[in-house]
Amino acid sequence: MKIGMLGAGEIAQAIARHAIRHGHEVVFSNSRGPASLAPLVEDLGTLAAAATPEEAAAADLVVLAVPWPRIPDAVAGLPRLDGTVVIDATNQFATLSPEPEIADLGDLTGSEYVASLLPGARVVKAFNALYGQFIAADPRHEAGRQVLFLAGDDADAKNSVRDLTSEFGFAPVDLGTLREGGRLMQLGGPVSALHALKQD
Repeated sequence: MKIGMLGAGEIAQAIARHAIRHGHEVVFSNSRGPASLAPLVEDLGTLAAAATPEEAAAADLVVLAVPWPRIPDAVAGLPRLDGTVVIDATNQFATLSPEPEIADLGDLTGSEYVASLLPGARVVKAFNALYGQFIAADPRHEAGRQVLFLAGDDADAKNSVRDLTSEFGFAPVDLGTLREGGRLMQLGGPVSALHALKQD
């Protein structure tokens, strides 16, 4: 599978390293252009590449992992992603400094807002409820596998994300739709930053 990354920070790199370990190609993109990603791509090896956001979005599956305020700019120039599975790994931090502030979206969940910016895409919320170090680490532990919560409105898209993350070693748990499950997972929700293991 070819996985496109919109963003190249801690979360994107952690997911990418799992993907590369399992033989998937990863195409990184950011707002500064492919040249700025050369050191990262060189470090990750031949299965990693750098490209424009438009090129990354043409992959088999896309991961959105940019800071919340940058989402509109990150997706603004993309073509319609009709049928593309997009993993939304973002959290709605309007600001982080001096104090974290959650963006007010009214009745929308964060992923419903993201989906509204990506018409035609099949958005699956995942990875946002875990701290970066838990995503980067081996999800397999003696006591069990790291639980990964996910939510989405398309069953086939969720199955694709479930299969991929299971391959990585996570224990995916489907919480339902972007509205119900997304509300549980987003900032302030009961499973946000809940790090649990599933015994096999």
